[in-house]
Amino acid sequence: MSKNRICELFGIELPVIQGGMVWCSGWRLASAVSNAGGLGLLGAGSMHPETLVEHIHKMKEATDKPWGVNVPLMYPEIDRLMDIIVEEGVKVVFTSAGSPKKFTSRLHEAGIKVAHVVSSSKFARKCEEAGVDAVVAEGFEAGGHNGREETTTLTLIPQVRQATTLPLIAAGGIGSGQAIVAVEALGAEGVQIGTLFALAKESSASEQFKELCIRTEEGDTMLCLKKISPTRLVKNQLYMQIAEAEARGAEADELRGILGKAASKRGIFEGDTEGGEIEIGQIASAVKDIEDVATIMARLKTEYYETKNRLAR
Repeated sequence: MSKNRICELFGIELPVIQGGMVWCSGWRLASAVSNAGGLGLLGAGSMHPETLVEHIHKMKEATDKPWGVNVPLMYPEIDRLMDIIVEEGVKVVFTSAGSPKKFTSRLHEAGIKVAHVVSSSKFARKCEEAGVDAVVAEGFEAGGHNGREETTTLTLIPQVRQATTLPLIAAGGIGSGQAIVAVEALGAEGVQIGTLFALAKESSASEQFKELCIRTEEGDTMLCLKKISPTRLVKNQLYMQIAEAEARGAEADELRGILGKAASKRGIFEGDTEGGEIEIGQIASAVKDIEDVATIMARLKTEYYETKNRLAR
């Protein structure tokens, strides 16, 4: 993985960004990815403001490499979160689930690099208009909250590449060095990986969540909840209730009632594998072991160079 605009922008050795996933991306996971040469991100979407401060302080102790914070813009205390990020001297912010126009200028004034996650070339153009530094184009293979377009990564990347000159990061279904070579061929300059790191030893997700996910087979995750926010879930009891309700045309309020409170926390963090949301990407079916971040990063690098050499021959 050679140095490119993504490496230069964030000051990292390898153009690999760890997704800032709710209930998975605490300081242990993020610092491990940064220490292995990638860009670790704290997942602020599942942290109270005071929890984020604690994780930022622990990150500063755990690594001297670049790292950042992922912020879903629908977060209820978003202004407080942004205040903390500026006050604590965070250098990189990845935003998602909202308009990048709202905070990009303020973050830039504080010397912060900004990347925004999109699911279409239309939103990629809006990112460029908003002045962000890089765009993450995420295909619908990804776990958790997803774009309404249901465009796959291999379809999305070349169209986003045509639509914008911004440094481009591919996300969704990337779980190998071979996949990194594939999206590079389509115009991406880096990758954001969620599932592999969500199932790593350093992830703060529960062991029950990890064990269930590494047992999944192809087709065991599905996109649902399109009337609320499209979300990829493992098929469990909660998913089956949602699917049954959606099949008979249930409206958003009924679906929210089925979910109940803190469904993703129940599933990912507390290990309720039947009654909670098990958010994970399609690529989980290719993951068979719970490994540490250093092992995952080393394998990605080896696979990448072996693939490049094979194609050159």
